[in-house]
Amino acid sequence: MFSFGKDRLSVGFVLDLLKKPDLGILSEAVVHKITQNAGHVSKMASGDAPVYGINTGFGPLCDTLISPEQTAELQHNLLISHSVGVGDPISETMARTMLICKVHALAQGFSGVQPQTIAFLLTMVREGITPIVPEKGSVGASGDLAPLAHLFLPLLGLGEVFFQGKRQSARGVLEKLGLSPIQLGPKEGLALINGTQFMLAHAVHGVARLHHHLEWADVIGALSIEALMGSVKPFESRLHDLRPFRGNQLVAQRLRKLINGSEVLASHAECGRVQDPYSLRCMPQVHGASRNAWLHLKEVTEIELNAVTDNPVVLGPEEALSGGNFHGQPIALPLDYATVAAAELGNIADRRCYLMLEGRYGLPRLLLQDTGLNSGFMIPQYTTAALVSENKSLCFPASADSIPTSLGQEDHVSMGSISGRKLHIVLDNLAYIQAIELLYATQAIAFRRPLKSSPIIEEIIGLVRKKVNFATQDKVLSSDIYALHQLILSDTLTQTLAAHEDLNDGFESFGLY
Repeated sequence: MFSFGKDRLSVGFVLDLLKKPDLGILSEAVVHKITQNAGHVSKMASGDAPVYGINTGFGPLCDTLISPEQTAELQHNLLISHSVGVGDPISETMARTMLICKVHALAQGFSGVQPQTIAFLLTMVREGITPIVPEKGSVGASGDLAPLAHLFLPLLGLGEVFFQGKRQSARGVLEKLGLSPIQLGPKEGLALINGTQFMLAHAVHGVARLHHHLEWADVIGALSIEALMGSVKPFESRLHDLRPFRGNQLVAQRLRKLINGSEVLASHAECGRVQDPYSLRCMPQVHGASRNAWLHLKEVTEIELNAVTDNPVVLGPEEALSGGNFHGQPIALPLDYATVAAAELGNIADRRCYLMLEGRYGLPRLLLQDTGLNSGFMIPQYTTAALVSENKSLCFPASADSIPTSLGQEDHVSMGSISGRKLHIVLDNLAYIQAIELLYATQAIAFRRPLKSSPIIEEIIGLVRKKVNFATQDKVLSSDIYALHQLILSDTLTQTLAAHEDLNDGFESFGLY
């Protein structure tokens, strides 16, 4: 079991909670701390001393005092006034991740939220009540105000939710389940919408998805090395120990082990080729740099997962400290960094695709013996080129921009929500690029028969051949690309590599837990 507000949350465990929400509980000790902290806020709300967001207005209205009688109305109005998101809804999985992240942040007992409010959020997670959250509208400064306001409208019986596969009114779903909307107490509305959970949810899934594609990048890269009869010498540990970036060392190790035992490799050991093109030779440096960026995003994400990011933070019976823990810059920068890292995986994959078309190293031009009447595999590389170009255009860092809001009170914002969204668009494109490289590499390696590759690579080829046949003439390749795209997105590679745990020996920090 996982105790919200007490145990340390990792990316891997967030993914576990999404599948099995009953694993998460609120322990008695955590409930006691939450109750005590909420009591501090109640006293402050009825006091004469102005405390931001508890007995004052918000943002530029922080000098406007609010009477104790108006507290509930203030918090209610805060949620409805900030529900200004636009665009398509984020996925149900992303919205549920936001809920889980927020429960853990609030349960640490520094936000002044009542235990029954957190329990209501947990009920939503367990019952599969997923709020409709528009994708656009956050500048990532006072946190993700608009997305979080939409996320919590259902607590008031407002807004819409996904429930049992349908988009429905929140009030109707609550009635079906015998649940009543709650009345927010002092500071609760502010605690709910102040925070970075929209950015954070995108980071959590960005960590998981980029990790998945990094695994595929090395495997498909090894296939391309075999197809192009590349050398294994650039992956020697002695070379990478002289420039010991951890990601580089891991990729070099993986490539050595992925190709180990290959008849194809042995057949050209003394071929006299002095150097391979960079897209083969420099895989540890390029894939490895992306792994280093991934590791940075993972570390930052896990700090944020266990942080308190609302404002003010209630530190004691008479102390509510107003600061900037909701500012998204610490996570926006790594999200932009990870976007570049993902784009580079596609960039180098496209170059390997091009190499396999050139008719070099004993391969037929355009990967087909009979060309002229047949165009062969020429055109899928147009698709990788288009996707790579689109990804490059998405690499401008959103976090480099700032537009003042809130009458100048919020005069520097992170735009981290845009950073998070862009990362996932790039990852969507990367999946197709990798599918096309996989298509090319398995077509190319067939020309090395009867020589076999390593046992692991032969397993991967077997998985591909269950989806796509070797081509001898032109056919509609979009079907093959789609089939391999689905393979890329599946858990098949994870299951296949599970029997080869030594691939990551010594690099345990590159896991999801």
